[in-house]
Amino acid sequence: MMIAASVAGVFTSSIGQLSGALSEQGLDVSSDVRTDVEIISDSGSDAIYDSTNETITLYVKNTGTERLVTDPGVLDILVNGQFATDYTVTRVDGDGAWQPGTAVRVDIQRSLDTGGVDHRVQLTVNGDEEVFKFRT
Repeated sequence: MMIAASVAGVFTSSIGQLSGALSEQGLDVSSDVRTDVEIISDSGSDAIYDSTNETITLYVKNTGTERLVTDPGVLDILVNGQFATDYTVTRVDGDGAWQPGTAVRVDIQRSLDTGGVDHRVQLTVNGDEEVFKFRT
């Protein structure tokens, strides 16, 4: 009887922990599903890369239903396959959270080769991944 009681106690504890982990994972997946962004910059524009300041400027619209923050570190950015850490995110129409339907300006400090060279920026927010290709 004692062995059965101790085994039941272990199972109850394990099931409680598993239930909590599944609930947290469900919230994360829900956030990922509601997150959708689109890079709305024109890839043919000369305004994408400023060679004087070595800055890539992209405009990104929140097309999902999830409210996003514009704090550094929220976005994962790869430029030509290399992780970018020196960037700023500024809401185009003011301060505060990145509401659905609004756009932000992402300025990435990066030196790029110019003269007809193709480049690729990958932007990831809450699992939503967008790729932007342009030529300098």
